[in-house]
Amino acid sequence: MELKTPLYDVHVEEGGKIVPFAGYLLPVQYASGVIKEHMAVRQAAGLFDVSHMGEVLFTGPTALDTLNHLLTNDFTNMPAGKVRYSVMCNDRGGVIDDLVVYKFSDEEYLVVVNAANRHKDYAHMAANLLPGTKAEDISDSVAQLALQGPAAPAILAKLVPAEKLPQKYYTAVRDVDIAGMKCLVSRTGYTGELGYEIYTAPENAVNLWKTLREAGKDDGLIPCGLGARDTLRLEAAMPLYGHEMDETITPFEAGLDFGVKMGKPDFIGKAALEASGRPSRVRVGLEITGRGIAREHQPVFIGDEQIGMTTSGTHCPAVGKALAMALVDVSHSEPGTQVDVDVRGRRVGAVIVPLPFYHR
Repeated sequence: MELKTPLYDVHVEEGGKIVPFAGYLLPVQYASGVIKEHMAVRQAAGLFDVSHMGEVLFTGPTALDTLNHLLTNDFTNMPAGKVRYSVMCNDRGGVIDDLVVYKFSDEEYLVVVNAANRHKDYAHMAANLLPGTKAEDISDSVAQLALQGPAAPAILAKLVPAEKLPQKYYTAVRDVDIAGMKCLVSRTGYTGELGYEIYTAPENAVNLWKTLREAGKDDGLIPCGLGARDTLRLEAAMPLYGHEMDETITPFEAGLDFGVKMGKPDFIGKAALEASGRPSRVRVGLEITGRGIAREHQPVFIGDEQIGMTTSGTHCPAVGKALAMALVDVSHSEPGTQVDVDVRGRRVGAVIVPLPFYHR
């Protein structure tokens, strides 16, 4: 049975079309539709319920060592108040999940994981803790809203003095008071746009949503669903677990090299990544030049040779083009390479282009 976030009734009130996703009932879109929601985030602001995401709190004198052991990135010199992206690999170098890490102090870190992977991730983390570290799945005691778009800072500044908000990308401020509600405010997002992710207690979620909606009513803020979240992240070429990465795909194949620090002493999966050498396939962007829209899991060809498979694809409103991402053979991955995508038995022309498709 699907769960409901604390904002379920608000989504119904706002006219959200509810669908099951990652074990939760969430709005895929509102009456405005996906295109309007997408463009609101690019031009003004959108508000998303992301309370389904998972949160794991790491505490203890060896918390840093545990994270460096579990994750591919290096957190050794990370200051408090910073946020850092990482991958978590299995012993074979495949991606268990991608996630973000918040540092509160040398002995306290918050790790935010994908909703569909919450229980799998926590089991892996708990099985690989170093002595002196405690990991606690606190997902059920956290609600999360994402306020995204160029108007987001002005909207939030109506509720919180600007100097009390995180100023730089991938930084966060704890214990921010928003209309009497204690929140963690993070300058992060999954849209390729300026914005914030705001964490609070579940009992605050409805009030926080309505407070933000009221603050943004003259700035073009509208509620947004899963549909726009997906088109926005694809346009910004942000990978999605289960599409651009999974336990059979390495972070190097997925183009996540920036989040893998091979120079640190060790981490789970490092030996396998070293042994595998340079990847034989890589993530690329595809611009569809023929008539049609590529979706995920569609073969990519040059002539009669299959060179890869699409991982995500749709029409992206701000760019105004049908786009896709794909894993293809390195030897055929150069931008400008002409390919065909098999869209339900019909060949549709495409060209490999650099990522991301959209730049803010």
